[in-house]
Amino acid sequence: MDVRFGISIPPTAAALEDVLDMTKAAEDEGLDLVGIQDHPYAPEFGDTFAVVGACLSSTRRITVYPGVANMPLRRPSMIAKQAATFDLLSGGRFELGVGAGAFEDGIVAMGGPVLKGRAALRALEEGIEIIRAEWRPGRLVAVQGDEYTVQGIAGGPAPAHDIGVWIGAMGPHALDLIGRTGDGWVAPLPNWLPWEHWHAAQDRIDAAARAAHRDPAAITRMAALPGVISDRSLNPHPRGRDPIQGSAREWAEIIAALHRNARFDTFIYWPPGFDVDQIHRFARQVVPAARELLEAAT
Repeated sequence: MDVRFGISIPPTAAALEDVLDMTKAAEDEGLDLVGIQDHPYAPEFGDTFAVVGACLSSTRRITVYPGVANMPLRRPSMIAKQAATFDLLSGGRFELGVGAGAFEDGIVAMGGPVLKGRAALRALEEGIEIIRAEWRPGRLVAVQGDEYTVQGIAGGPAPAHDIGVWIGAMGPHALDLIGRTGDGWVAPLPNWLPWEHWHAAQDRIDAAARAAHRDPAAITRMAALPGVISDRSLNPHPRGRDPIQGSAREWAEIIAALHRNARFDTFIYWPPGFDVDQIHRFARQVVPAARELLEAAT
C-alpha cells in the first residue's frame, strides 16, 4: 500500500535552525516528505527555495517540496531550472508543488501581475507547460501563452527523476486542471476548504481525469492535517474548518477514513509552531496506528 506521510514547515526567517531541525527529525523518524510553505510577500518568511535547498543538503533520504510555489512571483522558466537543479543535487529527492497564488494583494504589492479567476488559472496551466517542456533536453521550448511566453530556448537540464507537478488549488476549474494535467493535488487546509467538501473535490478531479483519458488513480492526493496530537480526546471529529485535536489513535482513525472515503494517499501534518515533540508523536504514534488500520482494511 503506497501511503506516504510528511510534515509542512513555514520558512520563518527567525527560526531557520528550527526548520532544519524539524526536517532532520522528520527524516530520522522515517517520514517521507517535508513541505516548505511559500508566501514570498510575508515579511517573516525567508525564501522558500533557498530553504528547500538547505533542507535537501542537510538530509539524505527524505523528499522535499515547496508547498506550494507561488507561480506569479516565480517565473516558470526559472522554477524549471531550480527544480531540476535541486533534483540533481539531491539524487532525485525533490518534487514540485505549484499554485496560482492565494493572496492577490500580497502578490501585486510585491510587484507581481494582477491575475484573477480564469486568468490566474490560465497562467498556472501555461507555466506548468513551460516547466515540463524545459525538463526535456535537446528540444526547443516554445510556448506562446496569454500570460507566459517562452520563445525557442533550449530545454535542460533534465532532473534526476520524473518530478511530480503537484497543484495546490480548490476552485472547480482548478480541480479540472488537476484532473487534466496534474500529477497530484495538494489539498488546502480545512480553513480554506472545509472537511466536508474534500470528497466532492476528489470526484471533480476524477471526472476531469477520465474526460482527459487519464487514470485518476495515477494522481497523488495530499491531505493537509492541522492540529495537536494529545494524550486525550479533545476534538476527534473535526467539522467545517476545525483543526484536529485528539489522541494518536483518533488521528489514525481520521487518516484511515480520509483514505477510505476521500481517496487520499498522502498525509501532511501541520504541527503547531516548531514543536519537534509533535513530529515525534506523529511519526511514532499516529503513523504506525494509521498503517495498522489501513492494512486491516485491505
